[in-house]
Amino acid sequence: MTNSRNAIIITIDGPSGAGKGTVAQIVAKKLGLDYLDTGAMYRAVALLVSRKTINIDDEEELKNILLKAHITFERNTDKRINIELNGEDITNKIRTPEISSLSSYLATKRVVRTKLKEIQREVGNKGSIVADGRDMGTYVFPDADYKFFMDATLDERAGRRWLQLKESGRDVALDEVKKEIELRDRQDSERSESPLHPAPNAVIIDTTNLSIDAVVEKITDIVGGNRQA
Repeated sequence: MTNSRNAIIITIDGPSGAGKGTVAQIVAKKLGLDYLDTGAMYRAVALLVSRKTINIDDEEELKNILLKAHITFERNTDKRINIELNGEDITNKIRTPEISSLSSYLATKRVVRTKLKEIQREVGNKGSIVADGRDMGTYVFPDADYKFFMDATLDERAGRRWLQLKESGRDVALDEVKKEIELRDRQDSERSESPLHPAPNAVIIDTTNLSIDAVVEKITDIVGGNRQA
């Protein structure tokens, strides 16, 4: 599929811990495209909400909070992408089990999904992107040129997330991480607002026994081959 913008949109969806964020960043770099970390956007909203005394089940209160939220992505001196909320670098503040769980719950709220979808589509309209998340190929960019869905076993995903948290300096038990991912899986797949599932035309990749490089190669081979055809 080719869109009318003379640009391409690649979506990579999947559950927590499947490795889609890491893969999406590398794919974007290899193909010379911009990277859109939509999961970080939901985490940013969760961090903002956690700092306020509001009823998160009140759509009007959430709407008012979102109107004041300015979420941006910035490249640092190491060429890594940082996420900022109202000018504050929150990259290392949104990768906690608590924020992860809250962001998944907030993702069930129509007002939150609608607002972030608007921002995400604005980014997509500006040029070629690789967008990773849970509903990029089904809800946000249903006409994306290339769609992928990454998955892995629960044990594998929990182990990956545990290592990420450990490397960031957080001392969290593996069992706790596994329970958090199980909860998020249920929230994501059972929510009424755009539940997690592969797009009908998505390429499904089981990453359980695959290295990051192998997954990246699979995706870039498909995209590169089609673009050259």
